[in-house]
Amino acid sequence: MTLTLIIVAAIGVIWFAERSVEHLRLAIAGLCFSAAVLLLAVADLERAILLSSILAAAIFGASDIKHDHSGLKLTVPDVPLVFAGTVPFLVVQYPLAAVVAFAGGIALILAAIAVLLYLPGPPVSPELQILLLVIAFVNLVAAYRASGGAASFQRIAAQRQCFLSTFIASLLDPLSWRRFGGLALSDIANDRLPLMPAVPARTLDYPDIIVIQHESIFDPRVYGLPVEPVVEAFLSPENGLGGSLNVDIFGGGSWQSEFSLLTGLSSASFGPNAYFLFERGVGKFHNSLPHALAALGYKTTLMSSCRRNFLNYDMFYRSIGISERIFSDDFPLPFDVDRFETTNSDTMFLDAAIAAHTKKIAGDAAPRFLYALTNFNHGPHNRRLIPPGQLESERGFAAASLPDPCYAEYYARLAETAVTWNRLKSELATRFPGRPMLIVHYGDHQPVMTRRIEAKLKLPADARRQFRTFYAIEALNYCPDRLVSGRGADLDVAFLGTVALQQAGLPLDEIFATRASLLDQCGEAYFASTSERKRRFHRTLVELGVIDVAPTVRYQY
Repeated sequence: MTLTLIIVAAIGVIWFAERSVEHLRLAIAGLCFSAAVLLLAVADLERAILLSSILAAAIFGASDIKHDHSGLKLTVPDVPLVFAGTVPFLVVQYPLAAVVAFAGGIALILAAIAVLLYLPGPPVSPELQILLLVIAFVNLVAAYRASGGAASFQRIAAQRQCFLSTFIASLLDPLSWRRFGGLALSDIANDRLPLMPAVPARTLDYPDIIVIQHESIFDPRVYGLPVEPVVEAFLSPENGLGGSLNVDIFGGGSWQSEFSLLTGLSSASFGPNAYFLFERGVGKFHNSLPHALAALGYKTTLMSSCRRNFLNYDMFYRSIGISERIFSDDFPLPFDVDRFETTNSDTMFLDAAIAAHTKKIAGDAAPRFLYALTNFNHGPHNRRLIPPGQLESERGFAAASLPDPCYAEYYARLAETAVTWNRLKSELATRFPGRPMLIVHYGDHQPVMTRRIEAKLKLPADARRQFRTFYAIEALNYCPDRLVSGRGADLDVAFLGTVALQQAGLPLDEIFATRASLLDQCGEAYFASTSERKRRFHRTLVELGVIDVAPTVRYQY
């Protein structure tokens, strides 16, 4: 009777962790195998099954928290990230979630101790233990193969189901273990793709290019929420090109969107190494947007709202062709970095960044590339960063659309960004009327706060919605026919740099021309695309040494 109840409890845990029959067989096989392994230690089925169920519950709990804050489920290669700063980040940014995770972990540990001490069952002979282990292993491998392997789980990585089976599949995927040893592309073919011919320039008047990454900004209209004219003009410029942008991340990890835009690659292609690309990728990527622009005579500059010691920004950006790198602790007075960091205000940062930029271009005819990284709309949004009395009508507009204080705070910050940029754009156009400029805005990822929007609006499940932000391309001092305007196609962040070069009328080298040829096949979602041409393109980049995954390969093309 006791064993029957334990099996029923195990079934309940599996169903709770899976919420789907799609990969139920693999989840059951995984639990049975872990029970067979634990049987070697405890020698009775009752405790082995209960401990295996507790382990499955722990995996589900951790995966559910990860999905809430990153949009993706837990896999084996994620485990090292626990020791890479994600736990302190979770504690600081989302203390309630950290408390829940800690309490849940303590409860499961106490449950495991109680099982070990108070629920022994009839012993199982060593011979039967080995037999059960062999049977469980064979069944696990068969279930993994029947499930379609790692590729089938990659397609449902963002769906809120199959938590246990996803983790088990990653445990059996050889790539999960290979990635611990260095950079490796997951979406790469065996055969090369011939490069396309270079595309000549459409103009001799090279514009300045300003790319601004807007921290945690998404278009509220993705969730059916209205926006005011000043915000609409920012997200969808009247005479510009704009649309929905697909990114690889949710809730954090801005540098992964930065990597994708500048290298034309998906950070997701590198699996868990995506988190470490600014460290492990130094000197590994030899064709980037800054490299291409520098070759055309552009002076390249990064201006970041973070301090110079953040991650490995200075070294990585230097390695991909950014010649000048200015961080928040480099800006001269009257910019006060300590005061700035109390809010990370876009008004303060963009004023300082554009002032530094205009000082550089005054009297210098060389074209400039400026990449600016903001941090204002980063979560959590339960902190009021805009002082009372400012942007109250915008806050009220948001609250009337959705009665949620976190969304109202998000929208008020967005409104400040829109108002600030509208003013700075006018100043640039007035001060440099004869200098053409192409400006690209985009959101790096959605904030965790959008989970509240989904819940309050009771929106149907959409795994891709959480990875949609926005992009907007506008021009100053341009001939009207030089820039395509209107609603643009849905675009992946890996293509945004290429599209910017096209809109600027600049030449494309063989690699950028080949990447541009992939737009029709995988322009909306680069990593998720099954395009064989994309996979072959990656092989070409590796074999030419453009992506240096092997230290002996030299860069040549």
